[in-house]
Amino acid sequence: MAPTPTEEPRDWTDDHVDRWRPVLPSLDPVVEGAVTRMKKLSVYFRRVREQSLVDFDLERHEFDTLHKLAGRGGSAAPSELAEDLDLAPASVTGRLDALEKRGLVRRTQSTTDRRRVVVELTAAGRETWLGAMDVLGHEEHRLLGVLSAEERTVLNDLLRRIMRAAEEDTSVPHWHGGAHG
Repeated sequence: MAPTPTEEPRDWTDDHVDRWRPVLPSLDPVVEGAVTRMKKLSVYFRRVREQSLVDFDLERHEFDTLHKLAGRGGSAAPSELAEDLDLAPASVTGRLDALEKRGLVRRTQSTTDRRRVVVELTAAGRETWLGAMDVLGHEEHRLLGVLSAEERTVLNDLLRRIMRAAEEDTSVPHWHGGAHG
């Protein structure tokens, strides 16, 4: 039994599915529509994020480093950042040198072990990171704001179920995300 057509206005994906149905008769229009919309939303959010980086004069790797540092409460050892970023320690040192020159992070001696260095977000680093995050967060809220609170909860629960199935697939290498990857 075919699903009941939605009452929602048509979008680009509806036309995409219509074009492919004659080519692939076994194509499930609901699955194709959902997957295509998820891909397009992912691309859309990536573009918003990239524009926010331009607006805040950040390279992607700089944002990623600030983001991982912020995720550790604004302070971490370089080795912790290297692990979080899945990079060699020497690569993190180069990133930190550049961010420190820009005044976005500072390195200080650990108060508990003088052999250790602690990397901290500066006020300017935190402000820059938050500004870039706010742009994306605002757009996420704007788009998901077309749904009621109950619909957002249902969507989140459904996506969680799909992600759990993806995470259980041992044939594909797993990724580690964080707040926005």
